Amino acid sequence: MKIIDILSKLWETSGFYLLAADWRQLLMIVIACVLLYLGLVKKFEPLLLVGIAFGMLLANLPGSNVFHPDLWDGIVNGSKTYNDVLHDGGLLDVLYIGVKAGVYPSLIFMGVGAMTDFGPMLANAKSVLLGAAAQLGIFSAFILAIALGFPGNVAASIGIIGGADGPTAIWLTTKLAPDYLAPIAIAAYSYMALIPLIQPPIMRALTTKKERECKMDQLRPVSRKEKILFPIIVVIFVCMLLPSVAPLLGALMLGNLFRECGLTDRLSDTAQNAMMNIVTIFLSISVGATAMADRFLTWSTIKIVFLGLFAFCLSTVGGVLFGKIMYKVSGGKINPLIGSAGVSAVPMAARVSQVEGQRANPRNFLLMHAMGPNVAGVIGSAIAAGFLLAVFG
Repeated sequence: MKIIDILSKLWETSGFYLLAADWRQLLMIVIACVLLYLGLVKKFEPLLLVGIAFGMLLANLPGSNVFHPDLWDGIVNGSKTYNDVLHDGGLLDVLYIGVKAGVYPSLIFMGVGAMTDFGPMLANAKSVLLGAAAQLGIFSAFILAIALGFPGNVAASIGIIGGADGPTAIWLTTKLAPDYLAPIAIAAYSYMALIPLIQPPIMRALTTKKERECKMDQLRPVSRKEKILFPIIVVIFVCMLLPSVAPLLGALMLGNLFRECGLTDRLSDTAQNAMMNIVTIFLSISVGATAMADRFLTWSTIKIVFLGLFAFCLSTVGGVLFGKIMYKVSGGKINPLIGSAGVSAVPMAARVSQVEGQRANPRNFLLMHAMGPNVAGVIGSAIAAGFLLAVFG
């Protein structure tokens, strides 16, 4: 074989040559680099955004063959099996099995449960109402998505962005609308990262200075017995009511039981650290791989991004407005700012409530009070996802 033939073959099989066949792949590479910039330089949820962006980059490099969406179309219509994925798929196809099977989101919930203290919510049971009120954006965005022409299953997946809970959004979307996984996951995690920018203007616009200055009484101590019984009781009651949410909520409560029982410290530590880190890597790069040019660059993606922002903002509004009601009913003993923490982003949303409270009154310490609705929001978004899956699954 002549050298010129070898060079010609190398050129014709290179990504640079293949890139000319579809300019959209170049645009996706640029988008992936922008997301990497936001994660690495602007530090927007870097633990997830960096992996998502890099998975997107790998999948859109021409000729890389690390992800094959046609295989997953075959899984959906029944013409392919997971054996075909293992035999014919690339690296990210294999990792994506954990997303499709709902394994990664559940394991991340186990880690979240192991890291989270449910005590503030148990000490102030009324905070559950704030967590419920902050789910307003989920159902409002769902209705608006239906009005814009999205099918019910896709609208349900879009609405769950309002819960500000990335694993829940991924879990529900893989069940109901896998073709829309990339834009929904990226929107969910992007808005979670932007909580310190999105929520404060809404919180200040809906509350008075006097309300923001409100100091709350110290929470009562919560016994170890209460903390142990709570995850067991919740998983029995909720999963009997909505069996479809058992993998997600069950993993959350098991992780919390590891934390609170005092007998499984090694398991709790593993769930919080080693397991959480490994699963985050696999989840982020395999979700990013679904953002292929021909599926991501559509008008539907643009609509999803704006609907997700609407859902998230409205969830914040719902929590704060219900906080104002509780402020009035309690005679000024509950600061409405903690209502904004009813979205599921733990503990970032609670920290925003703390920052805004101290801005109005330097002697304000709202963090533990805000953790109550914050934890309730995690449970609430999982229940909302289970309800939507039961209806449209």
